[in-house]
Amino acid sequence: MPSPRSPLSRLFTVLLAGVLAGLVLAVAALPGNLIGGQVAKAALGAYAELPDALRTPTQPQRSYLYANDGETLITTFYDVNRSDVPLAEIAPVMRQAIVAAEDRRFYSHGGADLRGIARALVANLRGGGTEQGGSTLTMQYVRNVLKTDPTRTAEERQAATDQTVGRKIQEIRYASALEKSLSKDEILNRYLNIAYFGSGAYGVAAASQRYFGKAPADLTLGEAALLAGLVKSPDEYSPIDGDRAGALERRAYVLDAMAETGAITPAQAAAVKAEKLTLHPTAQPNGCTSVAQGHDDWGYFCDYLRQWWLTQPAFGSTVKEREQALRRGGYTVVTTLDPKIQQTAQQQATAVYGYDNKRALPIAAVEPGTGRVLAMAVNRHYSLDENPAGQANHPNTVNPLISGGDSVDGYQAGSTFKLFTMLAALEAGKPLSTGFDAPAKLPTRYAADGEGACDGKWCPANANPEWMDGYRMMWDGFGRSVNTYFVWLAEQVGPAKAVEMAQRLGITFRADSDAAFAKDNAENWGAFTLGVAATTPLDLANAYATVAAEGTYCTPVPVVSVTAANGEKVAVGQPSCKKVLDTDVARAATDAARCPVGQQSAYGQCNGGTATSVDRIVGRPVAGKTGSSEQNATETFVGFTPQVAVAGIAANPDDSTDLVGAPVQAKVIDAVARVIRTAVSGQPVQDFTAPSRELAGDPQRPKPQPTPERDQPRQRDRGLPSDLLRWLQHRRG
Repeated sequence: MPSPRSPLSRLFTVLLAGVLAGLVLAVAALPGNLIGGQVAKAALGAYAELPDALRTPTQPQRSYLYANDGETLITTFYDVNRSDVPLAEIAPVMRQAIVAAEDRRFYSHGGADLRGIARALVANLRGGGTEQGGSTLTMQYVRNVLKTDPTRTAEERQAATDQTVGRKIQEIRYASALEKSLSKDEILNRYLNIAYFGSGAYGVAAASQRYFGKAPADLTLGEAALLAGLVKSPDEYSPIDGDRAGALERRAYVLDAMAETGAITPAQAAAVKAEKLTLHPTAQPNGCTSVAQGHDDWGYFCDYLRQWWLTQPAFGSTVKEREQALRRGGYTVVTTLDPKIQQTAQQQATAVYGYDNKRALPIAAVEPGTGRVLAMAVNRHYSLDENPAGQANHPNTVNPLISGGDSVDGYQAGSTFKLFTMLAALEAGKPLSTGFDAPAKLPTRYAADGEGACDGKWCPANANPEWMDGYRMMWDGFGRSVNTYFVWLAEQVGPAKAVEMAQRLGITFRADSDAAFAKDNAENWGAFTLGVAATTPLDLANAYATVAAEGTYCTPVPVVSVTAANGEKVAVGQPSCKKVLDTDVARAATDAARCPVGQQSAYGQCNGGTATSVDRIVGRPVAGKTGSSEQNATETFVGFTPQVAVAGIAANPDDSTDLVGAPVQAKVIDAVARVIRTAVSGQPVQDFTAPSRELAGDPQRPKPQPTPERDQPRQRDRGLPSDLLRWLQHRRG
């Protein structure tokens, strides 16, 4: 029960009620023509100029994030747990209960209830109970708005509750003016959406969820009476973290009041009072670390969306304003996250490595032609919970392991970068049939010394000479992942062209050493085609999605639509795409990318692949590429159809010297392929369009002739130049 108030507070309430009662009774006794004149203006004020906050409420509301179906809730963001609902979505018994509990003459007074003030005066003079101030629902609404208006200063918000006669008279003036501007139902609706019901719940929608786990439209008579009883003293009466017995007493009071107003019968009131109090407390999630129960893997996508949000000028001119908009703006955000694809990606990531494994398999899925991010999974819990001793980022972490950023530069993706060299060559006019007798080791023009060098030059080597050496064109050079072919091809067009191509397709160099090579030494970055630069699954998936979309690059985007609290669509989230490759060039690269996955090119030139299980798993036209970094430190696969591109990279995010090993490559391939299969399930089968004969060229395979390079002993070591070896060692350290 409420604690007794101080004698001073009690005295003020009595005096205030007396002053107001005398004031309004004096006005009421005046002739009608004077009430309409200057005396009435002096007493109650003329039609007041309402503050903007009362004309157009700007109260904070929580924002909702949904999956791409618009129904699956991911999480909410809020500073204040509050969400507006129209009156039609509030149960009639809730409306009746709040009127009976707080303002029985609500529908008959004009904002200030003269009888109520007089009744409060008499009750306070008699004593023996809680003091009454005679405030109407309209006056309470005015007070609630002014004390929480985010556009007002802290001092102005504090003044809205000051115990002064002047403040009370101003409240009456505003309430009277408001009643001239809005209908009773609109005022009631606004009141129900702002009133505090305890336990952190502002507004009837938040309260219904907090106490009963349901929408306000579904409240029963007993539930409505309980909530209506809370507003008198929310924190004291709250049955969750306050006074359960007090809450029941208040419920009984409201039920009796409803019977007195005729909203219900005395028998109904008695029946509900006999009911046990049944609660279903529901904690509203707040932020990315409290996503829907059992789906903490969604947190990585949620965090990616939040980072994207903070870059959007539509939500404010500064990062602080955009953060505030997300937490207070009442937005409804339909994201691009596909729950089915996400579920498969998470299952596959954790099937390769468990949550407690120091190694990780981050996976990203992107839709070609839109850039929509469909899934982001990794074998980690998105959580701030403490990890066991010695485990830096597992099983819990909030680091962006899939998208990169902050301290995450990414991971070497190996031969998947050969795509950029092939695209640069095709763009330079070299057809797919461009042939080269690929040796086991290839002396290059790049200076090097030490192990792996040939006469002072860098000599990259094929990982599997027996299978890779020989006359190769782009088709089987890509299909068999022939290192010496692609290093040679990069020399023909210039490594800088391959670096520029990667950047054009969205590869971001987050590591300082990579950025420096790209900026200052790209023309001598011969090893770039072998995938020594760090990248992320999201960047890689989107780069390959550009090829799948026949040369149209789309900036990755995590939202389908954003709707403001007033129902208006915000102009963000639309695909932002541009043509970055000639269509025929993209088609030619796709044709070669059919070879690694065990399918056949349009020109019949595939003769072996490094990921042939993909054809069987996906069961429709598909393309892709494997990648193994130096000494199998990482293993990568990226695959695509016209409808989806998916990339996964097995690595140790905390220690690049921890080599994941070659055996995991088959698991990574299968994992990515199964995600692709889920993504295209139920969609029409789409084939790739064959490239022109001009870009295919004349695929004649001349009999290879011996060369000095081919006569050298075959070595499996890739033989990176000494400066690159030192650079790699520096990165691993």
